[in-house]
Amino acid sequence: MIRILILIGFTFLFMHLHATGDISKYINMNYAWISYSTIFLLWFITIAEFLFYMKGDDHHDHGIDCDCGHHHNPSNKWKRRAWYPVYLLPIFTALFLPVATLDSNIVEAKGFHFPIYEKNSPYEQHQFLQPDTSSFYGEDAYGQMMEHDLKQFSTKKMLNLEDEEFLNAMETIYNYSGEFTGKKIKLKGFMYHTDELADNQYFLFRFGIIHCIADSGVFGMLVEFPDDVSFKNDDWVTVTGEISTMYYQPFKKTIPVVKVTHAEKIEEPKNPYVYRNNQ
Repeated sequence: MIRILILIGFTFLFMHLHATGDISKYINMNYAWISYSTIFLLWFITIAEFLFYMKGDDHHDHGIDCDCGHHHNPSNKWKRRAWYPVYLLPIFTALFLPVATLDSNIVEAKGFHFPIYEKNSPYEQHQFLQPDTSSFYGEDAYGQMMEHDLKQFSTKKMLNLEDEEFLNAMETIYNYSGEFTGKKIKLKGFMYHTDELADNQYFLFRFGIIHCIADSGVFGMLVEFPDDVSFKNDDWVTVTGEISTMYYQPFKKTIPVVKVTHAEKIEEPKNPYVYRNNQ
C-alpha cells in the first residue's frame, strides 16, 4: 500500500507542477511532452500496482516459502521500507516548499561567482553570460544551426530579445558580434553591477534553461548608459540601444555591449526564465 501511495504522490506532483506552471522552472517547455508522458506512465504503474495489491499478489513482502525454493527473510521487507522516506522526500519538498526563483543573489561581486552551481556534478553543465550549445550538437549540425540563426537575426532591422528569442539571438550575437555592430536591439532582464564596472555600466541578465535546470545558466550582455544611472541588483529593466563591442579586461576577451538610448524600469515578469528554441 505504501508503494501505491508513493506512486500517487509522484503522479500528483507532476500534475501539480503543470497546473501551477512551476514545471517551467525546471525544464525547457519544448520538452514538456516528456513530463506529460511521465504522468500517464505513472498512472498506468499506479493502477497496475493497485490491481496486484487487490489480488493479494504481494507475497514477496512476507517471510514465506515460494515455488522458487528459497525462503524470503522478513527482514528484507524492512530493508526495502527503509528507503521509503527517500522516495517521499522529493514529493514533500516540491509540494510544500516554495520554488525559488533565481536572481542576482546568486551572482556575487568581484566577478561572477555562482555558489548554487558549485556542486561539480558530472550531470550538470552550467554556463555564464554567453550561451554555447555547441556541445549538444555535432560540428556540422551546430555550424548549420548557427548559419540559420545568423541569416534569421542579421536581416532584422531591430532585434527584440525580450523573451522567446533571447537565448537563440544571444548565442548568435556572441558568435558573430561583428555582424551585429550598429544594429538596434531591445532586451529585458535584471540588472547586476560589480565593482569592476563603471557607474554607467551594468550587466543585464536572464536565467536561461537550454534543456533542463541541470544545464541552466546566467546569460546576458553588458549595457552602457550615456550617463551615470542608479539601479539596484535585481531591478528589472527594458533597454533599447545599439550593439557595439569592447574589450572586457576581467574576461580578457572582446564582448558585445549595448549602448543604451532608452531604458524603462519594469516589474519582474511572471516567468523570469528564457529557453533555448531548437530548430
